[in-house]
Amino acid sequence: MDTLLQYGWPILFAWVFADQAGIPVPVVPLLLGAGALAGGQRLSLSLAIALAVAASLLADLAWYAVGRRHGPRALGVLCRITLEPDSCLRRAQDLFLRHRLRTLLIAKFLPGVNPLAAGLAGTVGIGIARFVAYDLGSAVAWAGTWAVLGYALSDVISKAMDGASRLGRGALALLGIVLAAYVMTKVAQRRRFLHRLRVARISPAELRRRVEAGESPVIVDLRTALEETADPYTIPSAVRMAPEELERRHLEIPRDVDIVLFCS
Repeated sequence: MDTLLQYGWPILFAWVFADQAGIPVPVVPLLLGAGALAGGQRLSLSLAIALAVAASLLADLAWYAVGRRHGPRALGVLCRITLEPDSCLRRAQDLFLRHRLRTLLIAKFLPGVNPLAAGLAGTVGIGIARFVAYDLGSAVAWAGTWAVLGYALSDVISKAMDGASRLGRGALALLGIVLAAYVMTKVAQRRRFLHRLRVARISPAELRRRVEAGESPVIVDLRTALEETADPYTIPSAVRMAPEELERRHLEIPRDVDIVLFCS
């Protein structure tokens, strides 16, 4: 909050833009802090919300343009800076396929999903006017919710900040320990996942050799509809099955032969 008072509106705009562009920075505390400062008549609530909305819309338009120009594969760049890169794009695609433009209304409240939803909107060819209308409404709801909540709880937030300041470096060290433990847990989970994946992985050349040798493994194409639209080809004899259909159609996959899953 001291930083927000010292540097004012530029820091709010830049911080929200970075978060909405996909950089994992904690923006909600900043919006709560801006609302709390507005509650104490130290900042303008309406201007804080307007700046956050403008920054969010600008970042989303950038990712919309990326999706429009390069397709869903370009959005994989975003997943490389998240703590769950193996599932973030697939999770966003599944959400977008179910809800289409309505995804934009909730994506900002889901960490890491918003820039992917904006890019996917460009990928599937949604018109710029419709995109801006939905995205603007989402940005107002998102920024307004956190800033108004901070405004309503300004007294509580002020007391909490006073308590944290009295703890001094101890509070900062505790926060750092909690954050480090969380990141280390995620990294360990990812390493275990990748180790299991490497053990079970098969190369395209090895798969072709097995097919030509008559081993006939069952190949299941699990790409989403968006991925299939971007690249309409598949492996000959592959069974086409969307990921969400696995639970319903799994009995179509025989259990007495090798199974190869083709995901991207």
